[in-house]
Amino acid sequence: MVKNNKFGMLLVLLLTLLSSFALFAEDDFAEKHVVLQISDTSRQQLVLNVANNLMKHYGPDNIKIEIVAFSSGLKLMFENNEISSPRIISLASNGVTFSACANTLAKMTKKMGKKPALHQNSVVVPGGVVRIMDLIDQGYTLIKP
Repeated sequence: MVKNNKFGMLLVLLLTLLSSFALFAEDDFAEKHVVLQISDTSRQQLVLNVANNLMKHYGPDNIKIEIVAFSSGLKLMFENNEISSPRIISLASNGVTFSACANTLAKMTKKMGKKPALHQNSVVVPGGVVRIMDLIDQGYTLIKP
């Protein structure tokens, strides 16, 4: 009976360790995982500065950054945003992911009468807040500049 108990505990420990390794399977070498939230248009430069500073400090191979935009913060990822477009290209070339909230996009489309074109490096996710929660569950640190 004691052997079965020890075996069971060992099995649970092993499964726990394996599941923690699986969280970052696609980014095995990244030391840090960060999600930056942008939900306010006035924070565009700030969120891009934070991403750039993190990238400089840790190096592109040591950090995984995802910027998630919803509400008025989605304007950061508009194709015609002359301020952010070159910076998005630069950050994306270093591995930063840009996620746009589909719920916000639908509301903006209705309000504007047409769907706003998003930057080519943007990926539409079903919900910005949901995406942030999922990333937190995967071990990402949330930063709201």
